[in-house]
Amino acid sequence: MPKEWPTIAKLETFVPSAQGAGGDYHRQGKGHWIIQGDISCPMHKYPDWRESRAKWGIGVLGSLFVKITATDGTVGYATGFGGPPACWLIEEHFSRFVIGADPRDTNMIWDQMFRASMFYGRKGLPLAAISVVDLAIWDLVGKIRGEPIYKMIGGRTKKEIPLYLTGPQSASAKKLGFWGSKVALPHGPPDGLEGIRKNVAFLKSKRDEVGPDYPIMVDCWMSLDVPYTLQLVKATEDAGVKIHWWEEVLHPDDFDGHRTLKKAFPHILFTTGEHEYSKYGFRKLIEDRSIDILQPDVMWLGGLTELIKVAAMAAAYDIPVVPHGSGPYSFHAIMSFPNSDFCEYIANSPDGHTVWPSFGNLFTNEVLPVNGKVNLTDEPGFGLELNPQAELVPYSHFFKPTKGIGYASEKPEEITQQP
Repeated sequence: MPKEWPTIAKLETFVPSAQGAGGDYHRQGKGHWIIQGDISCPMHKYPDWRESRAKWGIGVLGSLFVKITATDGTVGYATGFGGPPACWLIEEHFSRFVIGADPRDTNMIWDQMFRASMFYGRKGLPLAAISVVDLAIWDLVGKIRGEPIYKMIGGRTKKEIPLYLTGPQSASAKKLGFWGSKVALPHGPPDGLEGIRKNVAFLKSKRDEVGPDYPIMVDCWMSLDVPYTLQLVKATEDAGVKIHWWEEVLHPDDFDGHRTLKKAFPHILFTTGEHEYSKYGFRKLIEDRSIDILQPDVMWLGGLTELIKVAAMAAAYDIPVVPHGSGPYSFHAIMSFPNSDFCEYIANSPDGHTVWPSFGNLFTNEVLPVNGKVNLTDEPGFGLELNPQAELVPYSHFFKPTKGIGYASEKPEEITQQP
């Protein structure tokens, strides 16, 4: 460990050009199960956009890659979601809070980026951009220290991490050793009562594939409302189809709706949080106690710095935190958090029968599940090595700002005031 700590000298952003590479797992090729139209989503209300999730733009932003170089030459990096718009925010706004900073000051850097973007941010794309910068800074600090991230945030709390598999093939999930299978719900409110019958039949078929006791979870991806959920859960129970939990059934901001569901079905597990952001967004979910498991995405909610805070808040209420996807970034957090007993793994293969790396070919050594579990080594940072063959398009190749629009390197006195 250095006697004099290096500071951050350079920040660069890139867009991975290959399909399926990087943090936006939605950008997949034709025929991939993740983008198919038989997954209930908010856009199913409009028939013209039901054909596939790619058609209405689920992968429109794409992946993001951030590289941060310290004054001693050490490099930290991370991937996430946001594509070119996130690159713009990072290069033209957030970079001023990063370059020149001591990378150990993660709380201050995060807080400055968040406060400076409150007038247009707080959720969504700006938080996704902050997340990847934050993860890259943590990776840098780990490499300078020569320590893995999980050892820097509290150390090991479990021998290994059990995983459940998200994908269309429940039988394959069981065969591969995952403790449970999460499937996407096919139909939502636009499909009416017939859709409920089809949903029950679909879930029954999945139950028949794996037997009576293997856990099956249902991902509803923000697509239901309270009346439909009440009907669907009751119909599933009446049919004798046991569901381990129902995930993200409502619009993320429908806190009252979650309370209604929990009151109606106190014995049913409801989970959400994938599309929630920052400690402020999770505060209400935690205080209300209507959600049984919180599922923040470390690449979206604000990065590891913010995930640590959310997990601590939830721990005070004995609420488990099981991050959504995000592969190694989630693994390091879960290995350290006492209130995180397992993790999600998304089947990135086109048919969902096998497991592929979470970030495609972006890294050469991504840890993969073995018998439905993962362990972590003592490799520094997040332990990821960039693939030298990875196709990374630099920010400067698609954004060439000119003076007068307020880009990051432009001094206030250089901006021409308009009469």
